[in-house]
Amino acid sequence: MTTLNNSAGAAAAAPSRGLWALGWQRLKRKKVGFVSLWIVAVYLLLAIGGWFNLVGASWTDEIAVPYAPPSWVQASADDVLPPEPAKPAQAAPIVTMTPEEDPIGAELQQARQHVGEYAQAAPAKRATLPFGADLRGRDVIEKTLKGTSTSIFVGVFGAVAALLVGCALGAAAGYFGGRVDDALGWFYSVFTSVPDMLLLLSFAAVSGRGITTIIAVMALTSWTGCFRLVRAEYLKLKGREYVQAADAIGAGSARKMFIHILPNISHLLLVQFSLLTVALIKYEAILSFLGFGVGVRQVSLGSMLAEAPTELIQGYWWQMLAVTLSMSLLVTAFSLLVDALRDALDPRAAVQ
Repeated sequence: MTTLNNSAGAAAAAPSRGLWALGWQRLKRKKVGFVSLWIVAVYLLLAIGGWFNLVGASWTDEIAVPYAPPSWVQASADDVLPPEPAKPAQAAPIVTMTPEEDPIGAELQQARQHVGEYAQAAPAKRATLPFGADLRGRDVIEKTLKGTSTSIFVGVFGAVAALLVGCALGAAAGYFGGRVDDALGWFYSVFTSVPDMLLLLSFAAVSGRGITTIIAVMALTSWTGCFRLVRAEYLKLKGREYVQAADAIGAGSARKMFIHILPNISHLLLVQFSLLTVALIKYEAILSFLGFGVGVRQVSLGSMLAEAPTELIQGYWWQMLAVTLSMSLLVTAFSLLVDALRDALDPRAAVQ
């Protein structure tokens, strides 16, 4: 009997693991999801490094000849643009003046004797690069790193902004109900009545180009899915016992909405954030490809894809390959991570 009592006391004293701890343990057991988590973490570090010009800062340097092929590819005569033929120098006519008209004539005559003795030093451009060069001789690796950083930055911050808008409106609609729910539901219906891509293109065409503009446009057009999810959860949770207990001790509406209810749906918001990030990275690539994305002095995966058709027609495929590999790995890792997070943070699976 004493042994049973001690065991029961030890079990009661042992702290119970929460949903996040259980989710982390389940995620580590999923090898594909855990590897995807590390890949996404590397991409996020790349985005931070690109924003602070620690990665891809020299992507604008023209260090090679136009369309320099990759160094691991056998270069042919057609891979590199032929150099322009040297134009014969035409001597400028020398105007003779009398010493009275030209006070520095003697010095100029002496200087003309030394013209051409010293060649002008120009930096030599490389014939090949590890992953090739674009039309202006810029390194494709540096350009891809900078473009990936820009696309991730736009996707992550656009997802955060859309999540904030959708969460705030969905919480208000689900918690208050009544006329507030009706008004916000009508507002939601207006946005969902237009296809997402068409709405995104319309806002982008009116607002102009630029990273800040693209993030704002994505936040204004991508919040509807989060709104629908949060509204449904608030309708379900606002009558739970812990919310009634908070109401009994005098907690205000804002405290009950964002202190008591919101943490209980945080795992759903994390999955929604991952889904939005993947979608907005694709949207940014489409907008930049169509000319509504980042500015002309900036680079992203979409703007690099916009250059690909012309290059592929001429047989210059290395920039397209670099963009495809970078974007495919990023989107695949994010998608696999979303699936792993959905399974790991499922409360029904965590209880088992």
